[in-house]
Amino acid sequence: MEETDPPIRLIAGLGNPGPEYAATRHNIGFMVIDHLVAQFGSGWEKSPKWDALSAKCGAVLLVKPLSFMNRSGYPLFAVAQFYKIEPQEILVVLDDFSLPLGRLRLRERGGPGGHNGFESVIAQFGTEEIPRLRIGIGAAPREGSADYVLSRFFDEEKPIVRSTIDRAVEALKCAIDNGLVSAMNTFNKSEEI
Repeated sequence: MEETDPPIRLIAGLGNPGPEYAATRHNIGFMVIDHLVAQFGSGWEKSPKWDALSAKCGAVLLVKPLSFMNRSGYPLFAVAQFYKIEPQEILVVLDDFSLPLGRLRLRERGGPGGHNGFESVIAQFGTEEIPRLRIGIGAAPREGSADYVLSRFFDEEKPIVRSTIDRAVEALKCAIDNGLVSAMNTFNKSEEI
């Protein structure tokens, strides 16, 4: 781990609750941390304290806000305050339609990039110093990006999506074990898909 790398103490996947959203492009953040929880053999718990599901994976807390995407910041901020977790110790997993399908992009800081869920997170914490893992879901049409992100992956995309979820889980484990900079150096390069 780099000297300046704060430890990752909380990983949050962004998505919308409910079966009608489960397999949509916008929910790839949920899909990735569901996969991580399954690998650790732990399960999700609903807390009465906040509108989110949580699971422990070793020393790291995993969170799925249940407040719907555009209000993701509220439960995430409540969880972080309760556990005294700094914004730099959080890694948010979200979809990005400006990245090609399957591309991973880890960043230490930056703006929301047009993502309303992440904009809510930044607004609640009052800082852009929040690490994130953006996952490419393919380019949205200029008109109708809302319909696009709420659509399901095409059959021909599903093998890429499965391998992307696996790689994203590996990126998260690398960030936990070796720090964000190491994960960025390993997983931000363009993958052969």
